[in-house]
Amino acid sequence: MQWEDIRYFLALARHGSLSAAARALQVDHSTVSRRVTALEETVQRRLFDRLSRGWQLTAEGHTLLPHAERVEQEMLSFSRATLNTVTVGGGVRLSAPSLLIDTFLIPRLAAQRARWSLIDLHLSGETRFTNHFYRETDLTIRLGRPQAASLAARRLAVLGYGLYASPDHSRKPPEDWCFIGADDKLRYAPEQQWLETFSNGRRFALRCDQTSGMLEAAASELGIAVLPHCMARTVSALVPLEGNFDIPSREIWLLIHPDARRIPRIQVMADLLIDLFQHYARLLEEGVPPPDLFSEK
Repeated sequence: MQWEDIRYFLALARHGSLSAAARALQVDHSTVSRRVTALEETVQRRLFDRLSRGWQLTAEGHTLLPHAERVEQEMLSFSRATLNTVTVGGGVRLSAPSLLIDTFLIPRLAAQRARWSLIDLHLSGETRFTNHFYRETDLTIRLGRPQAASLAARRLAVLGYGLYASPDHSRKPPEDWCFIGADDKLRYAPEQQWLETFSNGRRFALRCDQTSGMLEAAASELGIAVLPHCMARTVSALVPLEGNFDIPSREIWLLIHPDARRIPRIQVMADLLIDLFQHYARLLEEGVPPPDLFSEK
């Protein structure tokens, strides 16, 4: 029995058609068919029904699927274990929300270049879940407590929010306020849900699907936006609105696969991220910078 045959079996089971599995594996669809047929001949079982609408697992295929997934996890674990002998140098993939990458991480990681000078860092600004088991990412920073029990998680800091606007707009009476809100996936964030309630029927002049767009719109005097303190306090064209608004904050978490913690270069970046977020905890939560610069180590 060949591991590659099992890998093709899993891809076809997940994607449901030869063409989709071939795209995922970056091979020709005939290769997928040949590999799966070879596995069926090896186990002497028909694993898929070939239907016009796609390939569907048979009862035997469903029985073997969890065993194949365990084989896959062992192969991926073996692959990660081989990296333990690698030096601190090499590539590390970090996935994080774009607002943290652009306004917080990049300038502070640049200031700490001496601590990761041999590492090639790949940053991905996204909010979707990235799969640590399939090596889409090595480290993940997410807003909100993670649900993935199989990953090691550490709470880094709290991200605080405030209401920000241009000075002219901030002086308007509350009944004349208009707002800048989120669209698409960001609309369901806790701080945006709070803003929908707080607006109480008042007008939204603009909606964006990026926090950076909401910041630019507020600085351009289009209205009031809910923004992270650490992001808005760096823009001279914005001022915080006075008042106790009780806007929900967000916890910032670091996720890592347990096996990856033993890889030196990933541990170096994880340690650096922990240090950064701890040092700038008040900046992230309240917009208050630390009294001293984060010294080189």
